[in-house]
Amino acid sequence: MKAKYIENFNKWKEEFRFSAPVQVRFSETDMFGHVNNTVPITYFEFARIEYMKELGLMQRWLKGSDLFPVVADMQVDYVKQVFFDEKLDVFVKIASVGNSSIDVHYHAVNEKQETCFTGRGAMVQISKKTGKGFPWNAEERELLTGKQAISIEN
Repeated sequence: MKAKYIENFNKWKEEFRFSAPVQVRFSETDMFGHVNNTVPITYFEFARIEYMKELGLMQRWLKGSDLFPVVADMQVDYVKQVFFDEKLDVFVKIASVGNSSIDVHYHAVNEKQETCFTGRGAMVQISKKTGKGFPWNAEERELLTGKQAISIEN
């Protein structure tokens, strides 16, 4: 792995505690038969939202809160081609927590546990009133830095 956000791949991989299953749809493939290069970002979004729901943050943001999350940047590193009907597990973890931001890391593996792609992205909690970053409170920080083992099933 050559991704700059991964110092020790095996250690990095072992730190994931949450995954969401994804099955590649035909519409997500290109004329060469493999997953289009834009699709992993959609997989990352799905897994990230499921993770935020598991933590209870997504429900807070959706229930008339003045706060909402925005993706500030996104990076995908492609390792192995993925084809129609393959089943993937997309792992998500919070690599670091800032004042109002988080650095989210992703690791997608196929049924053989081979790495297909990795990624990272910054997400910022924004205030609707000010349009600026809004700091995480103590409870949110605990949720974001917690080490609980959680997963969803298909």
